[in-house]
Amino acid sequence: MTLNNTAYADLMAFQRETEALAQVAGRLGWDQETQMPRGAAEQRSEEMSALEGVLHARRTDPRIADWLEAADATDEVASANLRHIRRSFDRQAKVPATLAQDLARVTSRAQGIWAEARAQDDVQAFLPMLTEVIRLRREEAACLAQGGDLYDALIDDYEPGATVAGLAAMFDAMRPRLVALRSAVLGASHQPPKLTGHFGQDAQLRMARDLATAFGYDWSRGRLDLAVHPFSSGSGDDARITTRVVESDPFNCFYSTIHEVGHACYELGIDPDYRLTPLGQGVSMGVHESQSRIYENQLGRSRAFTGWMLGQMQDRFDAFGITDADAFYGAVNRVQPGFIRTEADEVQYNLHVMLRFDLERALIRGDLLPADLEAAWNDRFKADFGVAVDRPSHGMLQDVHWSCGLFGYFPTYTLGNVYAGCLNLAMRAAVPDLDDHLARGDATPATDWLRENLQRHGGLYEPREVVARACGFEPDEGPLLDYLEAKFAEIYRL
Repeated sequence: MTLNNTAYADLMAFQRETEALAQVAGRLGWDQETQMPRGAAEQRSEEMSALEGVLHARRTDPRIADWLEAADATDEVASANLRHIRRSFDRQAKVPATLAQDLARVTSRAQGIWAEARAQDDVQAFLPMLTEVIRLRREEAACLAQGGDLYDALIDDYEPGATVAGLAAMFDAMRPRLVALRSAVLGASHQPPKLTGHFGQDAQLRMARDLATAFGYDWSRGRLDLAVHPFSSGSGDDARITTRVVESDPFNCFYSTIHEVGHACYELGIDPDYRLTPLGQGVSMGVHESQSRIYENQLGRSRAFTGWMLGQMQDRFDAFGITDADAFYGAVNRVQPGFIRTEADEVQYNLHVMLRFDLERALIRGDLLPADLEAAWNDRFKADFGVAVDRPSHGMLQDVHWSCGLFGYFPTYTLGNVYAGCLNLAMRAAVPDLDDHLARGDATPATDWLRENLQRHGGLYEPREVVARACGFEPDEGPLLDYLEAKFAEIYRL
């Protein structure tokens, strides 16, 4: 082995241990949201801070610079590994270890305080902690940006290569068509029915497990738990999902589950040779979201799959007011005013994201103070959706993201929808009989296509590149908007 190859081997051995420790940190976060006793929150914040200190020290170890300088990329995989490690090293080296630890400690505590505040609809109980999280994230962003745009620096954590300018331009292109479609749908003379009835938690969770199985979730490498805010956690051979249950609305549970299965299956579908390397996880949150959204919407809310779902629900639940497959398809995709982003229909979902994008940009830039966030949120929501927010848990307290410090994350949801629209177009062309399978509750042809064309690559390619390779064209918002207009024009008989 040459000296340069020895440097690469040493670097990857070191990186493997770092990746393993990062998985342990992720498992602590999963436990905090699902199993941890409430009284352990303070201790957990110290544990998270200590582990972050270890991770930060490893990610900024001076030997990494030496290894990077000496190592040669002998193939595509090595080149991609070096690219990721260099990016991480350059970013981490700009952030003081004490700041990284403070962020881990404060955001761990903030999640518990947010959950309590949300349950009590008490904004004031959360504001001091939110103010501290924002202060620390702005300080971190200043270290990373080095004179540039603070929000750009934070976006790069979740979507490398994306910028405020690019995302704002995409949102500006999308908004008029989304608003016009919403207006047409809400004003249509034909309106789909609503589901009625009571749907017990145990029966919902049994069906949620069956839905996860239908989408290829590997139960030997995963599990399903309840959480306040559904999420997926882990990679490699351990990718876990959570959901939540509302006994008057089973779609909340079912589609949260399918959504998180999309995230988990991306992680589980990555080439096992990449495990515990920088390539062994999803390349960006936008690409990650493309998988959860295409599983949830283009597949899970399709006419074919909802036809199968109707039969499943009829077998499991008492009468719920709908017996016709077309009516059930309409009920699943019903467009109606609502407060909650995660429960929003496809037409309005991205408008929820755009609201958050604008508000958190203002928070990070210092144009909006945390104390003024509730009023700003409520004013913007009324302007965008025509409905007054009735309580904080339906407003600024509904999402976990800001308590976790995930500023810059929200725009990746819409970017994921855009990518999903492109992938759906390509997948439908490649698998023309897909609906025949979905009508039998079999999503295998779709999940196989996604695994082969996108998921298995993990972090091998850059975000837009991996989507373009899968689709055969450069991604943009057109396919998503075309899909939405065609789908909802049919449902609402426009």
